[in-house]
Amino acid sequence: MTSQTPGNVPPIEDWSLLLDGKVAVVTGGGGGIGRGISTLFAEHGAMVEIAEIDAALANSTVEEITATGGKARAHVVDVRDENDVATLQKNVLETHGCIDVLVNNVGDYRPLVRFLDSSPASWKEMYDINLHHVFLVTHAFLQSMVDGGGGSIINVHSVEGMRGYPGDPVYGSMKAAVNHFSTCLASGFGRRGVRVNGIGVDLTQTSQVDYISGYEDVDHLWEAWAPVGRLGWPEDQARVALFLASDLSAFVTGHNIPVDGGSHAGGGWFFSPETKRFVNRPKTL
Repeated sequence: MTSQTPGNVPPIEDWSLLLDGKVAVVTGGGGGIGRGISTLFAEHGAMVEIAEIDAALANSTVEEITATGGKARAHVVDVRDENDVATLQKNVLETHGCIDVLVNNVGDYRPLVRFLDSSPASWKEMYDINLHHVFLVTHAFLQSMVDGGGGSIINVHSVEGMRGYPGDPVYGSMKAAVNHFSTCLASGFGRRGVRVNGIGVDLTQTSQVDYISGYEDVDHLWEAWAPVGRLGWPEDQARVALFLASDLSAFVTGHNIPVDGGSHAGGGWFFSPETKRFVNRPKTL
């Protein structure tokens, strides 16, 4: 049987446990989208190593996972810090030897500084929270994935890295860099068993981007704001991450999937003559 035959496609033994026996590292895994990914991965049998700067969030998520029979550990880590990442690497690899899944989930659009008011200091801050840590954490675990026979890397970025973002071109550029890093890494390491894909997030409810508290009485507007007609939730992102982490996507690498309710396809940002600014959720139709 050659590598070109369908018989070499990995079988799915148990569709309820797509990550059974796998070790997954999830950065920012204690809250928001990261929490959704951590809990869903654990539900599908993964041992989840949660790297989180907020100890309370990390421990809360671990408690939730273990209370239902799942497996998870919390690591208090600032993924922007080289020493913290080295400690995370040591703790995880001493326990497991290698990992199977890496989710680089950390990112933030704050502090939002308009480009004309920005500075090298604000550019550096955007770089550290949105791109630098992706390099750091990926570099820390990639060799172990190669040595262990392969795995899946999932980089959670933003739809703003896949379209023009007038609000902060520096932020948009960092997300675009994560997008392209995913593609480049995939092309270089697929033959060594490592698949790499990205998720471009938009219109998803988290504490970082709070669509519920920020808007009142807008349920009727979601039909205009998102082609799918509703707000997104961390679980929406987690389900795509599960697909990319599992053998369901064994022939998928080098792609960046907008998980955005269709906002990228549907248009994006619009200039409002009334407010003299760009908006992606007009208050009126």
